[in-house]
Amino acid sequence: MSEEEIIKYTELADRRIIEIFKQATIELPDAERLFSHVLNAQHIWAQRIFGKKPVYGVWDIHPRENFESISLENFRLIKEALNNYTLDQRILYSNSRGDQYENRVDEILFHLFNHTTYHRGQVVTLLKKAGFTPPVTDYIMLKRDHLF
Repeated sequence: MSEEEIIKYTELADRRIIEIFKQATIELPDAERLFSHVLNAQHIWAQRIFGKKPVYGVWDIHPRENFESISLENFRLIKEALNNYTLDQRILYSNSRGDQYENRVDEILFHLFNHTTYHRGQVVTLLKKAGFTPPVTDYIMLKRDHLF
């Protein structure tokens, strides 16, 4: 499986969650906080690859009306990183406390996608508790349907 395929899958699965937020007419503060965290982490890791200071903090909360545009920008940056850096290229970066670390691009991307999937599952649980039928976001089911 290629990195491009993982990007397409993650983008599609996130988009399905964003659609629920767009349709929701009730407040979903816990789900919005957690999905904001997902978007922030994607942004932060993409910026780290480029050696730039992130605009968002780890736990900044975004209005759900902004989820789609933030997600689009995150995936634009992730794809640009994949086009501009080799997977084995080492990246020196600082975490939110200022501690310095070094990892390969493929390790950073694996963490980013794994982190997204983990928290997306938590968001789905919160949406279920709020009465929503969660969208299908399982990799194999989306792959079977040839959606990416």
